[in-house]
Amino acid sequence: MSMPPQPPQQPYPNQPQPPYGQQPPQAAPGPYGSPYPPQQPYPAQPGAQQPYPAWGTPPMGPPPKKRRVGLIVGIVAGVVVAVVAVLLVLGLVADSGFPEAENKLTLPQTLLDGKYQLSKDLSGSEGKKIESEADGAWDAKDTHGVVGSYGLGGDENKGTLVVSGMYGRFKNTDAARKNMMKGAAEGASAKVAVPPKDFDLDVTVSCEVLTQDQLGTKITLPMCAWADDNTGATVAEVTTEGVTQDPSEVDLEALAKQTLKIRSEAVKPIG
Repeated sequence: MSMPPQPPQQPYPNQPQPPYGQQPPQAAPGPYGSPYPPQQPYPAQPGAQQPYPAWGTPPMGPPPKKRRVGLIVGIVAGVVVAVVAVLLVLGLVADSGFPEAENKLTLPQTLLDGKYQLSKDLSGSEGKKIESEADGAWDAKDTHGVVGSYGLGGDENKGTLVVSGMYGRFKNTDAARKNMMKGAAEGASAKVAVPPKDFDLDVTVSCEVLTQDQLGTKITLPMCAWADDNTGATVAEVTTEGVTQDPSEVDLEALAKQTLKIRSEAVKPIG
């Protein structure tokens, strides 16, 4: 008996089609206060021309596995309900308890008694990004981003100091300061070499030491941050002497006192 003809074999089996209409969730860190740290530029390594990438932007990971449409819709619906409930509660207190707007963060032409001179005012670009991310935050009002780059003796090839922050009316200043430190540590290729340490001066100043690979060289990047009712900023400094310094040898207390002096020079009364 002859066998009936068999249908031709496909060289590859048909692949199942993924459910449509799904997009991977996106997450973006914010600049100020809980739960988002400020975005700021890294100071350029002395002697090298470097762009100013935003801080607090972790590298993209692999795309998340897709879920079925019904499942993801249910998950999203549940999350939205929970978020709406939280916002309703926060809304009851969001308009109360804010401090008065008394001070603002500025970019003086010089800092540290003339040691550093202003090279670039980046408030119109990087500062606007900070403002955009902070817009609508329940613990921040009337926000203005301020970012500036200073050169040692007016020459960024000898040393660079970057002040990056904002002014307005802020709650949760301790959380904001901690998140600024965390955001800096999440910058591109940055690693925490010395974890943040708090110094109780006129205001609390937190300092840490990061390391970062630039052009195949590991540089030492110390930075400090403060946050008060009206102002908050990080200060990062790179000099030709300190760029290769052992992170464990960085004097964090001296940096905290220097940051406090920068704050005294950069924070001015409103009006």
